[in-house]
Amino acid sequence: MFHTPDHYHNISMRLSDVLGDIGVNEKMLLKMRRTAVLDETNRTIIFRGRKHQMTSYNFGSWSEGTTTLGLRSDTDHLFTKDDINVIQDWSEWTLGKRNYLMIQNETIPPGYSLLQKLRNDVPLPDTHEYDNHFAKDTSGRILFKNTIVDKFLQVATGRHQRQGPSIALTQQPGVLDEDLVSALPCTSWPQSAKACLSHLDVNNWPTANMYRYIKTTKCFVVGVGNKVSENADFEWRLSTSLAERSLMFNLNITQIRCYILMKMIIKTYINPDNESYISSFMCKTVLFHCIASKPSYIWKECNILNCLTYCILTLNRCISCRNCPHFFDCENNLMAGKFSNTVKQVLLQTTAKLIPCDGMSLFGIQFDNVGERLQIKLNIMNGVHHNIPSPDEYTRFTSATLLGNTTGSILDIHNGVIQEIKDKSLVKKLRILLQIVQHLTRYYRDGDILVKVSSRLLAPIYCSSIGSLIASHNIQINNTVSPQALVWLETGLDSDVASSRLKLASILYCTGQMKSAAFILNDVYQRYNTEVTEPQCGCYLFPATSNKIRFGQISSQYDEEAVKYIAAYCVTFCREEINCVPHELQYEMFRSTQEDIQHRDILDDGWMDCAVVDSLPYLYFLQYKTLGNLNRPEEQQQALTKLIWATKTENNLGHRETALNLLGQCMEQENRLDDALQCYMLSLHVRETNNAAKIHICRCLANTHL
Repeated sequence: MFHTPDHYHNISMRLSDVLGDIGVNEKMLLKMRRTAVLDETNRTIIFRGRKHQMTSYNFGSWSEGTTTLGLRSDTDHLFTKDDINVIQDWSEWTLGKRNYLMIQNETIPPGYSLLQKLRNDVPLPDTHEYDNHFAKDTSGRILFKNTIVDKFLQVATGRHQRQGPSIALTQQPGVLDEDLVSALPCTSWPQSAKACLSHLDVNNWPTANMYRYIKTTKCFVVGVGNKVSENADFEWRLSTSLAERSLMFNLNITQIRCYILMKMIIKTYINPDNESYISSFMCKTVLFHCIASKPSYIWKECNILNCLTYCILTLNRCISCRNCPHFFDCENNLMAGKFSNTVKQVLLQTTAKLIPCDGMSLFGIQFDNVGERLQIKLNIMNGVHHNIPSPDEYTRFTSATLLGNTTGSILDIHNGVIQEIKDKSLVKKLRILLQIVQHLTRYYRDGDILVKVSSRLLAPIYCSSIGSLIASHNIQINNTVSPQALVWLETGLDSDVASSRLKLASILYCTGQMKSAAFILNDVYQRYNTEVTEPQCGCYLFPATSNKIRFGQISSQYDEEAVKYIAAYCVTFCREEINCVPHELQYEMFRSTQEDIQHRDILDDGWMDCAVVDSLPYLYFLQYKTLGNLNRPEEQQQALTKLIWATKTENNLGHRETALNLLGQCMEQENRLDDALQCYMLSLHVRETNNAAKIHICRCLANTHL
């Protein structure tokens, strides 16, 4: 490959150590992948439980385990509409599905196709244009336009934007960017990709077993055309993301580290100003070609510098001829139209300086302090005065982030269901939620290990919602809670540390069962270790600050079911649950004026029609109210002190404004009106619009002048 200087071995080993220290190791790799696959399992199960013909996939760096905290890679969610069938010949036409025929010819760029609409009742071409998303071509075919993706954007605000085939949520401080892609599944691989696949050397890489599996994976078409095409609105890009992910899952740790280093080098030297001449996907494709062309024995830790050099050299050659062939479709040039000749010369000069990768170029990488870490490992720099996170800290940070992703997924999915059914009658709401629980039960009984885990994590929160809805109806009729409601509530108690138990305590409080409520609240108090437990909010993209050390430690030691012992979900009551909510919290259901509603994001802010509060402040608020009713004033004041402490010091409260509104009302009850007003003003500082604090300020000022 190259002549290998003696010091290359030492630098390679130290570089491998550095990457291991920042979480690029087998343990974190598996943890990242499991988190991503669990998330898509969670979403798909609930889609099926709602009888939506959709499947969720997670692609990209987080699902592959090919990122670090410092790279801040975005998350890629792909949703397929499984009632659609994209076919390549008439034999694949399926009754009962919306069928589209893939059209590829010399006028269509490689890697793209047109979709001709077919009839759903018989395998014949459709002749109706229907709406603006269909158009007739010169041959009389009805073509499906990729502008359908724009339809999803019509309900979004400025935070969402079209980026290629995806809806992107970007520029949220403290939150990773997110891409949502709607895709159509293909019955079989396109002919061009099949031809390229058949030419792979299965004796080297991919192996014969990998090759057999790849042929069984689905491919998709996504709604974006070639930028330089005259028919861009009609073209759909082919995606072999599942096959690519299967290849990534079969790479060894040195190959993964090479890919991450390539991304760091590209972001440091080639795309430093957010330009995107060379994409991560190009780097991945280059890596695939390198692995396929070189023997497997070279990909080892002590040789990582040589491997990286070969990857950069291959990238340089691709830039030189402005051709980076897609690994599964060789005719598809990923660099076509991406940069001019002038830019090409600059890119060639830059990449040439990086060859060979002898360590000097790596010293300039600032992501995750890779450059400094390597110099410290090589004794070039003294590490005593550098505030660089230790390997254990990195493990804690990453593990806490991944567990937070899991809880966020569970809550986001549940909130989506609640918003989807919010305008339905109580009977229909209960029927839908019961349908989901029954579906989860079947999945738990018949599914694989990950499906069972998913079902265990998801089911309790839906059981709790069913119980609370029934209880609210019971309270409205006769101010009691039926045994049926209590059974559902008890079934849902283990959703997390606190939220479902607090729902039960809230219901007991609202029906005057103060002793029983106090007993449940004391149980929650014992479970909620403030040095370990982290609040978890899935209502919006909440930018969490640093997690507690022990939360990170436990996250790194245990799997995702640790959420039941160290995570505290938000407590959410929809309007049909209003009778389960103390009047102080009911204001949150009516937080928005007509003017406020104009400031909402329709996709993200549906939770604002509910009463939502973080578990810890709600625990102390309910204790304050319950102990007051039990005439235990000393303990009541202790609860108030803890509520004040929680609103001030708990870092990751997703609904701090609600906690301050509850605290303000407690201050009013204490006849401390100035303190109450201060709470409401602080609440408005946290959330300026869609905040019930405005109501409380008006009432408080009116009482002040009485």
